[in-house]
Amino acid sequence: MNTNLIRTWAAVSAAVLALAACGGGEDDDAPPARGTIVTAQLVGQATAAQIDAGTNASGLQPLSGLAKCGVDVRYVLYITRDPAGQPQTASAGVLVPSGTHADCTGNRPVVLYAHGTTTTKSKNMANISADSEASMMAAMYAAQGFIVVAPNYLGYDRSSLQYHPYLNAEAQAVDMIDGLRAAKTHLNAASTVKPSAHLLITGYSQGGHVAMATHKVMQRDYSSEFTVTAAGPMSGPYNLVGFGDVVTSPGGQVNAGATLFVPLLLTSYQKSYGNIYAAPSDAYQAPYAATAETLFPTDTPISQLIAEGKLPNDPTFTALFGTGGLLTDSFRAGYQTGNYRKALETNTLLGWTPARPVALCGGAQDPTVFWAVNSPVTQADFASRGVNVPAFDLESRASLPAGATGDLIYGAFQTRKAAAGANAQAQYHGTLVPPFCTALVRGFFLQVLASGQ
Repeated sequence: MNTNLIRTWAAVSAAVLALAACGGGEDDDAPPARGTIVTAQLVGQATAAQIDAGTNASGLQPLSGLAKCGVDVRYVLYITRDPAGQPQTASAGVLVPSGTHADCTGNRPVVLYAHGTTTTKSKNMANISADSEASMMAAMYAAQGFIVVAPNYLGYDRSSLQYHPYLNAEAQAVDMIDGLRAAKTHLNAASTVKPSAHLLITGYSQGGHVAMATHKVMQRDYSSEFTVTAAGPMSGPYNLVGFGDVVTSPGGQVNAGATLFVPLLLTSYQKSYGNIYAAPSDAYQAPYAATAETLFPTDTPISQLIAEGKLPNDPTFTALFGTGGLLTDSFRAGYQTGNYRKALETNTLLGWTPARPVALCGGAQDPTVFWAVNSPVTQADFASRGVNVPAFDLESRASLPAGATGDLIYGAFQTRKAAAGANAQAQYHGTLVPPFCTALVRGFFLQVLASGQ
């Protein structure tokens, strides 16, 4: 990574303050405009041959196809707003096709991509050589002629915000929109390959929720600025309150990874709404209450946090309740009438009506983001208002596209899952499903683009 990107917190804060001070007269105290660029630069390049070597080695190539384009990697640090409406910095990776193929030049469709949950603070979607999610976006989209704009989110990378507004639908949509604004401004000024009018929104896991929230907010509040061509959220917790009911209610099933997700979520909602608890000990058991509120995101390895007693020592990350669990029995007992459930209701993405084509994707055996309470419920909710969307379930051949493409993806997924053997459940959400859903959603996007919708 370009060493010019290594900035101290003080430098980032100074940039925010300097921008805030710009202007004159009545605007002296105005905060910097949303989407204002702090810095933007080319930080790397990959040739088509290098991308092909990577997809061949990883086994992605049957889904990605051979690269048509090389990829220029750009990094943009921009101004957005936190849940309190205050200016903060956030960053994005921008992956741009390069080369002489007709699909790699001129005005190209934009894929606005929302990444999945990570506890790693240094997450950077501009790091395609080390970040598997970024490299998959480069191979599946940028190398096929799409511009990819992938925000890192508030609280990650070099963001000035000291926490992450995890699964806060409105705040994350604002961050995504401002990242897109900054990326488009940068590309229109600095790149021969520029954004076309086609905007495709997708994301995985947390990013599935973020992608749908962004689509909803763009349609509701920014229709004069953005027209969504299509959206393809993947494996997201769209029905957050229904999902929370399953996990938190007595006798419910705790999802794999819950002891990592819950600190992110409770901190997000406490910082955003201020009423989830009076003190961390109202929600967390000892000794976790002492550090849980400031635990994530971090670059400290999870294994070290467990060794230090800051997380339960449970390899499935499901020790959410009971003796030695993360949360108190009283917090669980008060869930149904508490402010945590109300926050989940606020951020549940049911009850709106998309005006543009949408496809959902995931796998019915997902132990992390339960399929049954999310994608089918969302599909049915849309259908109740006359909007029919496909919900691709990798465990159901009938739900996938007809013909050879559906046969290939279904068969290859089942083969890959079988090869994982005893590790299949552990790998299901984070490793097995993403490339197959990404291929399905890309196919859906290509169909929409070809149809001229």
